[in-house]
Amino acid sequence: MYCFKTCGKVFRSIFLSKNLVHKNMKHVYYLTTSSVFGHPGPHDAYYNYFLNLPFPKNKIFATYVWIDASGINLRSKDRILDKEPCDLEMVPKWSYDGSSTGHSTGQSDLKDSDITLLPVAVYRDPFRKSPHIIVLCETYSSEGLPTPTNHRVSSAITLSKICDQEPWFGIEQEYTMFDRDHWPLGWPKPRGYPDQDSKNSYCGVGEHVAGREIAECHARACIYSGMDYDGSNAEVMNGSWEFQVGPTLGIKAADDIWIGRYLLNRIAEHFDVIISFHPKPMGDGHAGIGCHHNFSTKKMRADQGVTEIKRICKILCDQHENIIKSYDLKDGEDNKKRLVGKFETSSYDSCRVGISDRSASIRIQKKVISEGKGYFEDRRPAGNCDPYMVCGLIAKTCI
Repeated sequence: MYCFKTCGKVFRSIFLSKNLVHKNMKHVYYLTTSSVFGHPGPHDAYYNYFLNLPFPKNKIFATYVWIDASGINLRSKDRILDKEPCDLEMVPKWSYDGSSTGHSTGQSDLKDSDITLLPVAVYRDPFRKSPHIIVLCETYSSEGLPTPTNHRVSSAITLSKICDQEPWFGIEQEYTMFDRDHWPLGWPKPRGYPDQDSKNSYCGVGEHVAGREIAECHARACIYSGMDYDGSNAEVMNGSWEFQVGPTLGIKAADDIWIGRYLLNRIAEHFDVIISFHPKPMGDGHAGIGCHHNFSTKKMRADQGVTEIKRICKILCDQHENIIKSYDLKDGEDNKKRLVGKFETSSYDSCRVGISDRSASIRIQKKVISEGKGYFEDRRPAGNCDPYMVCGLIAKTCI
């Protein structure tokens, strides 16, 4: 568990504090922050007025965020704290109605549907700005047991067993942006398809990409929040992007991915855009959406560490049949659509380790081989995986 100590400090963010200039052919005009999020107009000016109201120093917004029963959707609600917390212990537990999030089902559960929110990490709030905070939470039933989608508990236990090995994770989260008509951003309308043979979207610019404004806002929000945000790029399918976190120690990379997903969805609200992490949103003819996990231990990063890298990769491949079922949201069924041996993916039914091979299940960079140390990349996890589950399964191979 960790917390960002911000007491007595003032944080400024270009993301929310600057006016932005928009050039539209013949006209140049200034947009306030709120008008960037959607179409400028009276509604935005009204909203911006309230955002800029003076706020009492003894009133702090704390936005509690948790994973609901779907295993991929996030929920949130706000409470007011009397002062800014300087450590995690100062953030109180809370609760919510589990019958409205899928955690309590059936008539009998309605009589005891309170689910406890246990704060596990605190981030700066990029929407309201410091001193306001975002609180990532685990979820527990009224009996004190982890809810079925609270995989953070088991992952933390596993990682604690190898803490002396200093496990590092770097995670690459891909996603797709959709218009409100449920068609990918940047695709021809109505219901048109881009050139399937084109690879201009990957790290592309100009007409070949869509949604850069959202990706840029997301990058700044993530960095401001305190995530170990590492970068972003446009992906192979137009309208899809990727952001990366890490490498970072232990469970924080997975925490950061969940907060990154939350911030992305919140920002998309302002642009009237829908975010999807589905592994194969547009069918067989287009690239899928993954969530690659990079991993290393102290031994792997030391001289001759490549021997340990190959040993762990072999274990992961030997356990492929069981592991792959936990690498997406639906016991492997989603990943079967993505892992078809095309679009830089491996086969769902087998596991193969490759050197600088993006069609392999697990990839080792040439640099790692030449230097004899480093890390490996598990390319099998789907875009809608739970990073807590994946990190826990990879860490188990080191026990």
